[in-house]
Amino acid sequence: MVHFNWTQLAPGVGHNADKISLATSAVTALVLIAFSMAGYFALKKNNSSVPAGKFSVRAICELLTEFIAALVDMVIGKEGRKFVPVFGSIFLFILFNNLMGLVPGMTPATDNLNATLAIGLFSFVLYTALGIKEHGAHYIKQFTGHLPLTLSPLLILLPLMFVIELVSHTVRPMSLGLRLMGNMAGDHTVLGIFTDIFPIGLPIPFYALGIFVCFIQAFVFTLLSMVYVSMAIAHDEHH
Repeated sequence: MVHFNWTQLAPGVGHNADKISLATSAVTALVLIAFSMAGYFALKKNNSSVPAGKFSVRAICELLTEFIAALVDMVIGKEGRKFVPVFGSIFLFILFNNLMGLVPGMTPATDNLNATLAIGLFSFVLYTALGIKEHGAHYIKQFTGHLPLTLSPLLILLPLMFVIELVSHTVRPMSLGLRLMGNMAGDHTVLGIFTDIFPIGLPIPFYALGIFVCFIQAFVFTLLSMVYVSMAIAHDEHH
């Protein structure tokens, strides 16, 4: 059953869950564009290297950038700084979509499996493309379990390792999508139940918990994407 959603008022959306999810993602994208433009002009207005000393759009942008950059440094290393924009985009897109579920009359796009699988597929394509760019044809070693490709008794395990690694890589986007969808659908259901029971006062702790869950799920998805990229671009001497 699809409950009322403000995005249903958009032409062509109606009560179709997939269309509602797509419309919510579009609204989220517009909000992110507006936020990005506000951050750009705030930074351009005062391009001082001194961090913002008060709560503002600039301070939020600096905090988010430093958070993602520190995470990249920890997982990939300093050479991963060039990936900060893409990981920041993944994190913010998921976070803002999650937070949409806390707005009365809205449901998060991330409680729809099609939406979360699409984000998981993006992560899969990202780390695969970066791995091929980094290693070229040698990226195939990712599917050999890094067994030595020389004449040795271990060579008989190569077909088995290839199948295992192929399944592992194929499952990753599904695992990312299912985890995100399951947690967000559960969080939204719990919040909806307590809001229906007593809409004033009682849901406040669950809203606080919901904000925490929204952040954690965006964090976990982004962190796992970083780990996959790190594994894809790593060289043998790093193993």
